[in-house]
Amino acid sequence: MKKLILASILTATSFSSTATIVEMQTSQGTIQINLFDQQTPKTVENFLSYVDDAAYNQTVIHRSIDKFIIQGGGFTFSDKMDPITTKPSVINEPIYSNVKGTIAMAKQGGNENSATSQWFFNMSDNSQNLDLQNGGFTVFGQVTAQSQETLNKIAALVHCSEVPLVGITQAQCSDENLVISNQNLVSIQSVVVLDDDPNSAQNLTPKENTLIDNVEVTPPKTSDSSGSVAWLLGALLLVAPRLKRTK
Repeated sequence: MKKLILASILTATSFSSTATIVEMQTSQGTIQINLFDQQTPKTVENFLSYVDDAAYNQTVIHRSIDKFIIQGGGFTFSDKMDPITTKPSVINEPIYSNVKGTIAMAKQGGNENSATSQWFFNMSDNSQNLDLQNGGFTVFGQVTAQSQETLNKIAALVHCSEVPLVGITQAQCSDENLVISNQNLVSIQSVVVLDDDPNSAQNLTPKENTLIDNVEVTPPKTSDSSGSVAWLLGALLLVAPRLKRTK
């Protein structure tokens, strides 16, 4: 199967890998992901366990930060954001770099081995921030070039706080009586395995995480959301109380 890889993005200090291929069908388009089975086996096994259980079906993209990340895997939506049932946390495997076009595991601040179901797509080169911070964030897959178009479409939506929404204007976001339905949220309709051969993507060239082995490198100190890991489990403190299902 021919795959369009982000070769122009994932360059320099790179090496070959292999990958199972999964496909996310979202309300904004398709996202295909090559999973790094051999280099991040525990993380891939964990992710695929949620796929096998259909746990990601009908979940929503609950967080999106411009030129930083798009995050999901944590919530469905009824009359509020409902967290999905999670499994025991997985050990951190910070082998690859958080460059644009990769998917990584979200986790709790101050606990490098706390990842469960949530993941995020890197929308920029976040390596200087996320490769070292909190033990490094485990990159476990890489999207295709066509899939990046779907992610860009999500990023371009109107955001109320950090939640991307369809059919809502920016002015409506400040309305305390705003009522949100499932149709306004970016949904993940299904996640399926397209190719379960871990050797199905011999030409992948993920960038290695070299910062994690450099003890003299310290994570950047910033005041914006990209400098903190507390957000990585996707608390919706500003928007969630106003997300109500229409009758």
